Amino acid sequence: MPDPYTPTPKDKFTFGLWTVGNAGRDPFGEPTRPRWSPAEIVHLLGEVGGVHGVNFHDNDLVPIDATDAEAEAIKREFAAALKRTKLRVPMATTNLFSDPVFKDGAFTSNDAEVRAYAVQKTMRAMDLGAEFGAQVYVFWGGREGAETDAAKDPIEAEERFRRAMNFLCRYSIERGYGYRFALEAKPNEPRGHMFFPTTGHYLAFIGTLDHPEMVGVNPEVAHEHMAGLNFVHAVAQALGAGKLFHIDLNDQEFGRFDQDFRFGSANLKQAFFLVKLLEERRWDGFRHFDSHAYRTSDRDDVIEFARGSMRTYLILREKARRWAKDGEIRSLLRRIARDSKDVDALTASFTLGKAETLLAMRFDREKLAARPLPYERLDQRTMEILMGVD
Repeated sequence: MPDPYTPTPKDKFTFGLWTVGNAGRDPFGEPTRPRWSPAEIVHLLGEVGGVHGVNFHDNDLVPIDATDAEAEAIKREFAAALKRTKLRVPMATTNLFSDPVFKDGAFTSNDAEVRAYAVQKTMRAMDLGAEFGAQVYVFWGGREGAETDAAKDPIEAEERFRRAMNFLCRYSIERGYGYRFALEAKPNEPRGHMFFPTTGHYLAFIGTLDHPEMVGVNPEVAHEHMAGLNFVHAVAQALGAGKLFHIDLNDQEFGRFDQDFRFGSANLKQAFFLVKLLEERRWDGFRHFDSHAYRTSDRDDVIEFARGSMRTYLILREKARRWAKDGEIRSLLRRIARDSKDVDALTASFTLGKAETLLAMRFDREKLAARPLPYERLDQRTMEILMGVD
């Protein structure tokens, strides 16, 4: 009997060159794994099996100081590896944070020439992504922030970011790329304070753009957890607004530095409710694993990391289906839900007559307060399903 948790390309699981290609370096230690070429990383993902595609920052693929001849050779080798493994490039992005030129930001830098260079670099990276068929373009403003508010006017910084996004939207339109832009929030690190720290901040910002229909969000588990927030709620808000264009799956202990753990490895219950939300809402986007193997891992263990990321998602998907069909869960939900179309209709839309009807109604507060809400049992049954108890 085939393993029901074996991924296929139809599951739309993707990894980045920078994720499985992470060399194990951290702020306190040198790399523990070799630096693999883009083509070698693609071949590794081919060994993993079931992967839909591989994503990249511009400089993950082509080093920032590569000559034209070197760039063309790298791209040829990368394209050949994609063809051999049948992997696609669903998403691309720009590295606007590593090079020292971006020490004070890219689109929000206090230097006009740096801001212009950041837009130029992004246009060229968009060209590169389009060359390999990318459909989604992610923007993570890794240096868009400050350590001291004396350094930047936050209103002007936001306006600078807005001008850049408006310009790049027009560039995509004029080039016919058809990109869907996805903005990725993070509360801090590497800057002391980020200008767009949460998904909600970006959802508010999008409505101020010239082409809001082109722009959505790319929420990341670890980034919301760093702020101590409920990631499922952030994703739900994005889904409700029709703005979930991409998602980064990983895991993170609350309140820690950016750990980028394997999906579901730190907060399994949160991972379950996230998978449940995405699957029940039938979201058809790419499930991108923006995480990396432990620093202790060798190449074989990196492959296990990638397989485990996908396998955990598929196991939780099956658990979500079981949860929805479980007899006790269904009974508890029926007891909890006290819907009334007639009552809800009073506040669904305003009329003076509805307002007067509502004002005239009498509510028995004590009776309402006494109604049972068996959430403890509901949560316990959820835990039992996750732990495999019948």
